[in-house]
Amino acid sequence: MRERSLSALVIVAFVGVAFAAGGIGIVVLALVLAIAAGREEARLQAAAGRPTLTGGVVTGAAAIVLAAALPLLARDAFPGSAAQVGRLFPAVPALVVVGLGIAALTRRDAAAGFGAWSATTFGALYVGLLGALAWLAASAPTGAPSGAPPALLGDGRAWPVLLVAAVWSFDTGAYLVGRTIGRHPFLPWISARKTVEGVAGGLVAATCATAVVLAFLGRDPVEGLVLGPLLGAAAQAGDLAESLLKRAAGAKDSGALIPGHGGILDRIDSFLFAGPVLVAYVVLFVS
Repeated sequence: MRERSLSALVIVAFVGVAFAAGGIGIVVLALVLAIAAGREEARLQAAAGRPTLTGGVVTGAAAIVLAAALPLLARDAFPGSAAQVGRLFPAVPALVVVGLGIAALTRRDAAAGFGAWSATTFGALYVGLLGALAWLAASAPTGAPSGAPPALLGDGRAWPVLLVAAVWSFDTGAYLVGRTIGRHPFLPWISARKTVEGVAGGLVAATCATAVVLAFLGRDPVEGLVLGPLLGAAAQAGDLAESLLKRAAGAKDSGALIPGHGGILDRIDSFLFAGPVLVAYVVLFVS
């Protein structure tokens, strides 16, 4: 327990430093996580009998994250071009699929080549969902008035802060409520420790956290009654999806990089699903 707590403090500190650096720090964080998680995902797929193209998952996922961050990266290097550069992002996942398909052509066995192509494409697009975090840091408008607290605004911090608050609150609420009063299993064939009560507690916690951060961002906290449960449900789905992958691979954790917590993929699985949900919300209701 002590090892797990110390690791948690290191994680919080690491994330805090990245967020303190602003948008570019968040993008670098997303890129580092994509590289580390991509390596773990490729190993899990290999253990599940679906070997990937060497380095393909990492390269594809990193390309998607960098593409999402292009407007931020181009803002200083090429002033005035950020909007045009940002239009390239939707094409990048398709180019990743094409590039990996071309790489698979080197396999002499057609069945092995197709299997490697499909497995690598899945892994790259799955881990590449971290691009949502980079997009939130690079392109998402805050929709907040000028008088909102500056600590959460500027340099792309606003929506990434909300994402982290919602996901971590869901995880904490689900753990505490599930451990205290959890009685009814929730999808036990995927995760034996999840309970209906825990999921409900997590959704309440995510909703409260989302409403509070929205208020700090100068937006109507009532939005949290819709956005909070959506982010909480997505976070839970992301956690269960990674558990499905680990069960297929016969693995307890995605890796052993973080003492007491497993691997990087174990820590970001919820963000992989919650991030795109927040992006969709921002695009539909804020932009």
